[in-house]
Amino acid sequence: MFKTDKSKVNDVSADAIVELNNRIDQLIARVAQLEAAGLGREGVQQLIQHSMLVPALDVPAFPADAPFMAFTTCAAADFQHPRYFQLCKFMDGRPQWHRKQWEWVFILHHLFDSGALKEGARGLGFGVGREPLPAAFALAGATVVATDAPTDLSISSGWMSSSQHSASLEELRFHWIPDEIFKQRISFQSADMTNIDPQLSDFDFVWSSCCFEHLGSLRAGLDFVRNSVETCLKPGGIAVHTTEFNLSSNDETVEESDDTVIYRRCDLEEFAEEMRERGHEVYPIIVGPQAHGLDFHVDIPPFLPDVAHLRLRLGGYSCTSAGIVIRRGG
Repeated sequence: MFKTDKSKVNDVSADAIVELNNRIDQLIARVAQLEAAGLGREGVQQLIQHSMLVPALDVPAFPADAPFMAFTTCAAADFQHPRYFQLCKFMDGRPQWHRKQWEWVFILHHLFDSGALKEGARGLGFGVGREPLPAAFALAGATVVATDAPTDLSISSGWMSSSQHSASLEELRFHWIPDEIFKQRISFQSADMTNIDPQLSDFDFVWSSCCFEHLGSLRAGLDFVRNSVETCLKPGGIAVHTTEFNLSSNDETVEESDDTVIYRRCDLEEFAEEMRERGHEVYPIIVGPQAHGLDFHVDIPPFLPDVAHLRLRLGGYSCTSAGIVIRRGG
């Protein structure tokens, strides 16, 4: 695992967050001026997007031996690494400046890197929606149980209308996975993340991609992560989960919501320590420094397709994606 001086990284990140907040305040003021001039919200968004120089993701910008996924949070440098290109190709995709794709690559990378994803492994996914990860894991040789919320819960949360919910195995089929492998290695069932069926146990790995922040509160989401480790994994198994991360503040945040809560660095660090005290290994929580122009760009609604979307304005805060990796103790 990549090692770095955590204290120095967080010091740099704290300074960068102050600068980021100043830039956000300037941007918000400018948006208000443009809206007052009658440009409209979508017009403001398009103007901002068109004023950005976004590098094409056609060839890697770093050597293969450069550090990859060294941080907990989404970083622009990851998108330009050769390994990012390889893992996108494994899912039959091309690199895109989008944090959702980064989440999938983060999960895939850490499962490969930990040795958990291999021929004969058993994997369990929560809130899979229509993501390509079950198919990718099956291609890697794993047998996968993909789950999503029961239909009544998904309707109440709005996931059905946003196409973020899966209700059957067929919704996880991609053209690039052979039919025989799909049928043999992937199964689907409903699962309530707040009340995990104890029969969902003895897996080599578990994962979720931006799901547990929808469980109502910061604590409810972290309880799910703990249960996914202690209920679902065999000793030595790996859990990889991603969620929303607050870049604006390590103090104020959205702590309870029927829609989405937003985790701070302190929330993840405290939870990591809690899990270590329970006997598990937790990879360090390291907020990446803002080192690229796109690390400072915060997307605002309405979110337009095919544009850079590494950070976004959510619940009054600037946010990005973050991951947490836990190996279950004996």
